[in-house]
Amino acid sequence: MAASMTPGTGAPPAPGDFSGEGSQGLPDPSPEPKQLPELIRMKRDGGRLSEADIRGFVAAVVNGSAQGAQIGAMLMAIRLRGMDLQETSVLTQALAQSGQQLEWPEAWRQQLVDKHSTGGVGDKVSLVLAPALAACGCKVPMISGRGLGHTGGTLDKLESINGFNVIQSPEQMQVLLEQAGCCIVGQSEQLVPADGILYAARDVTATVDSLPLITASILSKKLVEGLSALVVDVKFGGAAVFPNQEQARELAKTLVGVGASLGLRVAAALTAMDKPLGRCVGHSLEVEEALLCMDGAGPPDLRDLVTTLGGALLWLSGHAGTQAQGAARVAAALDDGSALGRFERMLAAQGVDPGLARALCSGSPAERRQLLPRAREQEELLAPADGEGRGSPRHSASAIPFPSRCPAPSRARASQPLSPQAPWSWSGRCRWRWCCTSSGPGAAALGSRSAWGWAPSCWSTWVRGCAVVSAAPAPAPPAPHPRPAPAARPLTAPHSAGTPWLRVHRDGPALSGPQRRALQEALVLSDRAPFAAPSPFAELVLPPQQ
Repeated sequence: MAASMTPGTGAPPAPGDFSGEGSQGLPDPSPEPKQLPELIRMKRDGGRLSEADIRGFVAAVVNGSAQGAQIGAMLMAIRLRGMDLQETSVLTQALAQSGQQLEWPEAWRQQLVDKHSTGGVGDKVSLVLAPALAACGCKVPMISGRGLGHTGGTLDKLESINGFNVIQSPEQMQVLLEQAGCCIVGQSEQLVPADGILYAARDVTATVDSLPLITASILSKKLVEGLSALVVDVKFGGAAVFPNQEQARELAKTLVGVGASLGLRVAAALTAMDKPLGRCVGHSLEVEEALLCMDGAGPPDLRDLVTTLGGALLWLSGHAGTQAQGAARVAAALDDGSALGRFERMLAAQGVDPGLARALCSGSPAERRQLLPRAREQEELLAPADGEGRGSPRHSASAIPFPSRCPAPSRARASQPLSPQAPWSWSGRCRWRWCCTSSGPGAAALGSRSAWGWAPSCWSTWVRGCAVVSAAPAPAPPAPHPRPAPAARPLTAPHSAGTPWLRVHRDGPALSGPQRRALQEALVLSDRAPFAAPSPFAELVLPPQQ
């Protein structure tokens, strides 16, 4: 997939699924605040909300005077009727100003950077990128979120590490940045509380894919951070909120435009999410894979995205002369252990026992696995024939069904935990774990790094709540621990008939016959030569020149 750059625009998005209607410019604020039913009716009928209207709605959300039904009705009205750029900017500001604003030492002004993702399957980039950027001299005050829709949440993944505390006060965040250079925290009553309420409500009102709501949610959390630069990973494809690159580009341009109108320098990267990122999906497994990446190993598609996004941020913030130079600096932080060292500092500073943090960051993959939550049962699928593992658009699209085909790990009520049968749990404990190595004769140890790389056929699927991932390494001995060189061979590996190509780690019932057949369809074998999977990065939408 060829990568390209697109300049951002400050113009409102064209009318469509997510755009607003009405005359140009916000109307003058009404002298008397409108009641919520009137605001809901106005937006439901395609009207434009004034700044006072929007701020009144957000205030009602925060002070509790807005009923749950009213919040849901307004979210649906916005989802169906949209908001223009100015309305979205006001909503973003109102959400950001609903809590405390973060204040940092003046010397940090150009060091403060952050990254956000619209969510995908197996997306553990934040776990790697935050400490890598800290190792490059940046300060990363990342305010992240829980799982939303079918995507996993960064906070949930980190909470699979015993003791990790995502709730930190603004004062504690400054201490974390001083100690580790990065922190990954959640919203609280102090930080963007209005967005926390709306974020949870969107998950249970089928409004996750609203362009203005996505924009306001992302940027409100970043506005309070006082950043010098932000990069947003906007995903598109079968496992993303937006199915195609065109829709993702509309969100990217809106993010860049709203950010510019609020004085925030935002770039948006469009990345493909037709298959999971990396080889593992699920809280504790994704932590394991993030640690592999910070070892200088791990799946190349994850490393590629980390270095690409990090390079763009270092360039935008003035820490690198070009994006390529920035990417090289991030890669060096992964390879020389400095990113892993920052991750260890962050774990210890955010409540993880220092001994556990040290063991996770210095142990072997097998040792790390013993320190994280584990499922009770394992189940393997066997390759039906000899061949090279391959993937195809047809299989990647059908491998990640939406809730219309089977249950996704979302909530029926905003306050309830996810079902134990869902691959992601609200508590952050991984209920369904997968490992991604073969246990056949001569294979590398379970989860270990292999000098021969990993297989490319890694498709994720849900079958009635069962989440699995596939990948099988070439039968080669593991590379030396703790810091092997990145795999040099192409991302393919041969499968022999009867050998395991996928392992399901589960606490629930065994896979049924139909479930097994559905999963086996995700494996595509070929007798052709190995091939290298393309980078997920497609396009970078840049902010207007200043």
